[in-house]
Amino acid sequence: MSGVSLLAALFALFAWWFSTGIILLAVRRTDRIGDTAPTLCVLWGLPFLAFGLAAAWAARMDGSVLGVYQGFVAALALWGWIELAFLTGVITGPNRSPLPARTSRRGAFWPAWRAVAYHELALLAGLTTLIWMAVDAVNATAALTFGTLWVARVLAKLNLFLGVPGINLEAIPSRLSHIPSYFRQDEPSWLFPISVLLLGGGTAFWIAQLGAGTPAQSVTAALLAALTGLALIEHWMMLLPLADTKLWRWLTPASQPDKKTTELGET
Repeated sequence: MSGVSLLAALFALFAWWFSTGIILLAVRRTDRIGDTAPTLCVLWGLPFLAFGLAAAWAARMDGSVLGVYQGFVAALALWGWIELAFLTGVITGPNRSPLPARTSRRGAFWPAWRAVAYHELALLAGLTTLIWMAVDAVNATAALTFGTLWVARVLAKLNLFLGVPGINLEAIPSRLSHIPSYFRQDEPSWLFPISVLLLGGGTAFWIAQLGAGTPAQSVTAALLAALTGLALIEHWMMLLPLADTKLWRWLTPASQPDKKTTELGET
């Protein structure tokens, strides 16, 4: 791996870590304030949504290394705003009720979908928009970045729904207290090895592209290899009882000592 590719991979790791920490911090604080704070937080974050769309559009015809970084950051900004809207409970789904006890996995699928439907449609709208921008573009980094995050997120949600041993509820805000009832803490399902294979193959593919083209193409490959590798690690962590939110402990205040934690049957 060249110095340029290594720098790009480190940038992707830092951007993912820092942006996730900022979102968790905003969600934690608005959750404590309550009332209209979550909605106001999402509204105040609209400039990030506008920036993401504008930057992605501007970067689409810029095939330079700088254009690649711009497309990557644009996708993160767009993704981050949608995640903020979900975690604050502003854009979730029409179903805000916990899953009744002893509901089968088949019977739980439709209620689970309705619990996150608006969020999933928002992500799909973002992906569709970036793919449309990428048509005939010289720089498709924004679409590739958002698409990588989307595939990883869909696989993670399905695995949590079907069953994994390690489920961490530490970062679940009060407005999403019903969501963990749709998770299943159990042995890994048939989807888990398929997910690991797909993400592992994706990581290997992007690593193989390092140095195979122009500097801009190598930077794109490094950014996507880092993201796909992170998704692979996050899936393996579903097998372990680890609190991954400790990665952002310095950004997020400690939980209130009197706040009861939700006991689970799945993440």
